[in-house]
Amino acid sequence: MKRILSLVLVLLLVSMTGCLGTSASGSSHAGTRGATATTTRMTVTDTLGRTVEVPWNVTRVVAVGPGALRILVYLNATGDVVGIEEFEKRFPFGRPYILAHQRLLRLPIIGPGGPGRLPDFEALIKVHPQVIFMVFVSRKTADEVQDKTGIPVVVLGYGRLNNFTDPIFFKSLLLAGKILGREKRAKEVIDFIREQQEYLENITAGLRSPRVYVGGIGYKGAHGITSTYTDYPPFTVLHLDNVASNLSSENGWVQVDKEWILKENPNPIFIDEGGLKIILDDYKSDPEFYNSLGAVMDGHLYGILPYNFYNTNIGTAIADAYYIGKVIYPAKFRGINPARKADEIFEFLVGKPVYSELAKEFGGFGRVNLSSGNITQEPPNP
Repeated sequence: MKRILSLVLVLLLVSMTGCLGTSASGSSHAGTRGATATTTRMTVTDTLGRTVEVPWNVTRVVAVGPGALRILVYLNATGDVVGIEEFEKRFPFGRPYILAHQRLLRLPIIGPGGPGRLPDFEALIKVHPQVIFMVFVSRKTADEVQDKTGIPVVVLGYGRLNNFTDPIFFKSLLLAGKILGREKRAKEVIDFIREQQEYLENITAGLRSPRVYVGGIGYKGAHGITSTYTDYPPFTVLHLDNVASNLSSENGWVQVDKEWILKENPNPIFIDEGGLKIILDDYKSDPEFYNSLGAVMDGHLYGILPYNFYNTNIGTAIADAYYIGKVIYPAKFRGINPARKADEIFEFLVGKPVYSELAKEFGGFGRVNLSSGNITQEPPNP
């Protein structure tokens, strides 16, 4: 009997040991979003070089600052977002990621939004995010938000974006993808953007470019014809001769004067439709200036979609490049319908074709008639 009791005790201890081992390994995340240890948190380095500990299996996040939410939409992570900024609700137009995901507008507000504006700490804590993604903040601000909320803050960025493939932006996609278990999707987005840029660069390499100009560029608000970019990304990837390229600018954006535009006399001219209303109003007060431009006299004034709205809408910028390429090199872009191409880009990046909605808001791709204010949306060639 003693021998039997001893055997039962041994078996019971073995059984308990086995249960304890299962419990410990149960906290292991092997095979779950890449974790291999028994830890419940992983350490990442954000775009500011900050070391941040974040949970595994993140399913509740918020995005703070211009462009942060867009990155999460590109990663197909809208279901993980539990609160948005008031800015996104107050201006629910012009940005494909919002047009494609109206559900986001019904989420609780976590702060005002906008460059340099801190979230509402109390509102943030109420929605219980596991990670706060931020952009356009300093290390000090990121640490402050993290300390006051007790929630990990990971800073993302867009970089310089003088083309479509800035390494900081790609790092941000990969970093957010790792935290959200969407590394595969992050790589797909990066590959897609690279493929679009490579196609546009290759198809126009070695071609002789006309002298071109883009006006009406938005920068911290809407501007008129004299607002332009020295390194406008669609022009850059298409190898176009941008008449503003030699002007000095730390961030690419510059304000020129009308006399300079007349002197350079670029042809064709593209109008960022975010500034079109300002330009149409200006035309009424100063038609002589506009009618003296060769591009206007020749009917070579074209409207393109604004992509600078709460940071860079990269899909829109790529779509603009296809339309600009179609205008300047119709034979090279034969068979490409810019509106349909835009919808292909939007559908991949944000999950819905939204070109028609953007065209209703701004005018869409087409020839601009300054006297009537109309935009002819037919592509310039088949």
